Amino acid sequence: MQFAMGNRLKHAWNAFLNRDPTDTFPSYNMGYTSTVRPDRTRLTRSNERSIVTALYNRIAIHVASLSFQHVRLDQNGRYLEEIPSYFNNCLTLDANLDQTGRAFFHDLVMSMFDEGCVAIVPVDTTINPDISGGYDITSLRVGKILEWHPTQVKVSIYNEKTGRREEIFLPKKIVAIIENPFYAVMNEPNSTLKRLIRKLNLLDAIDEQSGSGKLDLIIQLPYITKTPAREAQAEKRRLALEQQLFETKYGVGYIDGTEKVTQLNRPVDNNLMAQITYLTSMLYSQLGLTESVFNGTADEKEMLNFYSHTIEPIGSVIVDEMKRKFLTNTARTQKQSVIFLRKPFDLVPVTDLAEIADKFTRNEILSSNELRAIIGFKPSADPKADELRNKNLNQSTEEVEEPIKVKEGIESDKKI
Repeated sequence: MQFAMGNRLKHAWNAFLNRDPTDTFPSYNMGYTSTVRPDRTRLTRSNERSIVTALYNRIAIHVASLSFQHVRLDQNGRYLEEIPSYFNNCLTLDANLDQTGRAFFHDLVMSMFDEGCVAIVPVDTTINPDISGGYDITSLRVGKILEWHPTQVKVSIYNEKTGRREEIFLPKKIVAIIENPFYAVMNEPNSTLKRLIRKLNLLDAIDEQSGSGKLDLIIQLPYITKTPAREAQAEKRRLALEQQLFETKYGVGYIDGTEKVTQLNRPVDNNLMAQITYLTSMLYSQLGLTESVFNGTADEKEMLNFYSHTIEPIGSVIVDEMKRKFLTNTARTQKQSVIFLRKPFDLVPVTDLAEIADKFTRNEILSSNELRAIIGFKPSADPKADELRNKNLNQSTEEVEEPIKVKEGIESDKKI
């Protein structure tokens, strides 16, 4: 439908102007300005400078791939339906102004590994939590806990209104406090991960020292340097040799025929790399990991072990604390809950998918359209594709005659 010229000018909007094109007085007060993303997670220096960051990131990616949902359960505690609430929208799609639901959980896990304990803060709610517990959450943020008090915590959290991180006091009853389930392995002062970080920092220091450009030479002079006069003469000779190497273009100098030079910057054999390898393997075993998980060559059994022993404890800690703090007793009585789901067919090869699909449909676990959605096909328009029955068996006589009787009844009604 074509708009008249007057309506087009009235409702026009330009993305570059960010205003009505006819507005001649735009507002230039955009608030706090930053050249980098101010709400991004900043790891501590010891973690950021080591390969541990890659370990954190890999686990955080797998946790964020889980589907966290606000759901309703049946009488037996089984998943019944997804609740279309603002809180569920935060978990699945829009956590806040800057993060999607998936980015929010990635930020949560990275911060939890780095700090050991973080807070999920409901920034915006429909009702003041101090007045009533029946509020709905419209935005969530990850905060760093600075101080612990009996009933409150001091949290450093990003304020999207001002564009800065601010420190505020919040009651514990409305803040979900998430503690790293692997705290003893990753965050204790003498844990396996901290020991590995210290060894890696030592290795970095040795590498910097070997690449600093020093020659590490010892010059053997043809006289004894025990007297003060000989020591001064040796120091003068050393300074003269340094001056030769510094002033020449290619670093070439000369020594006397009676002098000898011994070079010390040859690699010294130590067991530092062996200790790093040992600590890395120990860390993997304590976290339920294998090296193949991180290089992308893990098979289905290894990935299942990874999800069972590493990802599941982290996901359970998150949803349990959310259920405890964000859902009231009344909501839990109404069978509301927070769960996480994982797509079980992501690791199944295509060669095995056909056999699995046959078993699931034959045992009336999934319908044809549900399986088509799993493998990425659009649903079939055939009503039989939504039926939960074994299509490999012939229909009984009663099942075949029932549709015929219904059809005959419809045709008789038309004749009448």
